[in-house]
Amino acid sequence: MDTFALLGDGLLTAMQPMHLLYALIGVTLGTAVGVLPGIGPALTVALLLPVTYRLDPAGSLIMFAGIYYGGMYGGSTTSILLNTPGESASIVTALEGNKMARAGRGGPALATAAIGSFVAGLIATLGLAFIAPAIVSFALSFGPAEYFALMVLAFVTVSAAFGDSALRGLTALAIGLTLGLIGIDLQTGQTRLSFGIPELLDGVEVTTLAVALFAIGETLSVAAAGHRTPDTVEAVRGSLWMSREDWARSWKPWLRGTAIGFPIGAMPAGGAEIGTFLSYAAEKNLSKRPEEFGKGAIEGVAGPEAANNASAAGTLVPLLTLGLPTSATAAIMLAGFQQFGLQPGPLLFATRPEIVWGLIASLLIANFMLVVLNLPLIGLWVRLLTVPRPWLYAGILVFATLGTIGANPSPVELGMLLVFGLMGYGLRRFGYPIAPVVVGLILGPMAEQQLRRALQISQGDPTILVHSPLAIVLLLLALSALVVPMVLRARGRGQMLEQLAANED
Repeated sequence: MDTFALLGDGLLTAMQPMHLLYALIGVTLGTAVGVLPGIGPALTVALLLPVTYRLDPAGSLIMFAGIYYGGMYGGSTTSILLNTPGESASIVTALEGNKMARAGRGGPALATAAIGSFVAGLIATLGLAFIAPAIVSFALSFGPAEYFALMVLAFVTVSAAFGDSALRGLTALAIGLTLGLIGIDLQTGQTRLSFGIPELLDGVEVTTLAVALFAIGETLSVAAAGHRTPDTVEAVRGSLWMSREDWARSWKPWLRGTAIGFPIGAMPAGGAEIGTFLSYAAEKNLSKRPEEFGKGAIEGVAGPEAANNASAAGTLVPLLTLGLPTSATAAIMLAGFQQFGLQPGPLLFATRPEIVWGLIASLLIANFMLVVLNLPLIGLWVRLLTVPRPWLYAGILVFATLGTIGANPSPVELGMLLVFGLMGYGLRRFGYPIAPVVVGLILGPMAEQQLRRALQISQGDPTILVHSPLAIVLLLLALSALVVPMVLRARGRGQMLEQLAANED
């Protein structure tokens, strides 16, 4: 009953007129950036971090969550009509959705994606509301050693989840951890890596790094790629609505996709992409018409889109309860919390419950807003695809620069924006993931603080880090998250070499 009361209080917070406006702005922006290929919710939230610096914390975080949810919705539009996923989690939707659009059934494909996202988002948000308090009560028993082990698990899983190899992920993480060392050591008062620059005494601003890596780096990457062949948009023909048969074939995939996507999104090494692929595979195996897969099966759109949105709510479970981001957007949202002096975790539920429960309740409202926005405004979202890319990214570059100057009017800050932007381009150019850099900067100082606390308690004895069974389990999970992908990749390469050798013979 406590959860219902807290969720009711959260609804009262989320339904304040200004917060409803923030939610509407968020879901509209999120849908728009989800539609535009290459511009994801992480980039949009990063751009808005400096702009919302002086705004209401609850309203800003509600808007960020709306952008995240809207981006998951909007990505399906380009997947279906353009065969170009606006978000990586919408890749699977393109497999069947674009085939449906080419067959003149783009309307039902968009409708099942929108309704499936609504159903999944609604169920997963309620799941978040009921699971979060249990995890919070469990996390309150953590000591410094357990928190350090949890941070190590977060570092390893984020590094392994993003990028093509664990080594590149760990390299990107090391860059972020190094940047986290800059500034004044809070325990000794000594300056570290500031090079005599007063602006660096407070450390690197997460906002500046996030805007530079995601916005400036992406803009430079697109500019360097040069001209591309124009994409052809499939027109929406016929009715937008679903037939009775479409409903009958979609409702079970919606529920199955939700059941698959939510727990995977909540895992430290989760991610929406994994859930969507698993959902697609499940629907293909369970379908009474497997021959339609690859030719435009509606189940192949309904299930993955439900898994996609359910994982978005699942991602907020570790973020809100433990302060651990499991996606690029979650990492930027963590920076948004810290921008307002808030640290997600068990204590936030006790100290600022109105913000946490207002944010959770706002997801319910955002779901209703999105289903109303997505179906009638499909024509508008399709027109967005005609915006020339040079105009789009030039606007992003200007907006990123002005936002950073507005939040931190300093030549040094502007110089760091340029340097980190070039670094973001370099990371993309050589295939290094971006998110671990931001995670390293945010969680690195926290991990250092917990490690030093544990060592102070034990008077320098490092075995305190493995005294607790929970800490041992977390460290073993981190080790397995690092080793298992390497073993699987090595085995896959070995099998490929054997196959090539057999083909040559």
